[in-house]
Amino acid sequence: MTLQEKYLKKAIPAMKEQFGYKNNLAVPKIVKVTVGVGLNRNLTEKDPKYIEIAEGTIAKITGQKPVKTLAKTSISGFKIREGLVVGLKVTLRGKKMYDFIEKLIGVVLPRTRDFRGLSSKSVDERGNFSLGFSEQIAFPEISPESAEKMHGLQVTVTTNAKNKEEGLALLKLMDFPFAQK
Repeated sequence: MTLQEKYLKKAIPAMKEQFGYKNNLAVPKIVKVTVGVGLNRNLTEKDPKYIEIAEGTIAKITGQKPVKTLAKTSISGFKIREGLVVGLKVTLRGKKMYDFIEKLIGVVLPRTRDFRGLSSKSVDERGNFSLGFSEQIAFPEISPESAEKMHGLQVTVTTNAKNKEEGLALLKLMDFPFAQK
């Protein structure tokens, strides 16, 4: 059963029963997934290819070319100038989003070392879930031998839930492996 089918057949009826929704369209759903990499200014100055390496990594993982995020203001303490590339991100929606989440739940998380479940504290007050990886090699598309530089990445699953309780219930029904208390 695909993730989309789980949402339609399992999550919608359970959410309607638990929270009293009268209409299927009122039930919260996953809207988008954002995958991002913050770029360390010191590494990009020492190795100009670092941005290209990170771009290639995100493109392999998500199947989409990332967008460069630029600094909006100059911050002298961090030696950042306005217009400097400070990160890369990809926003996934639709089929690519569901495929990425299935890969995340079924392949990537079980491959991570000492994985004991996701923390429910990672769900914010709006029902969105954030997860950080310290190394990109947890993803099957990246082999440890071919990875030129190690870098972390952030995955954010955005829902249209009204609060943390609804968002957490939705993600649990979509089989996100949250740790048991």
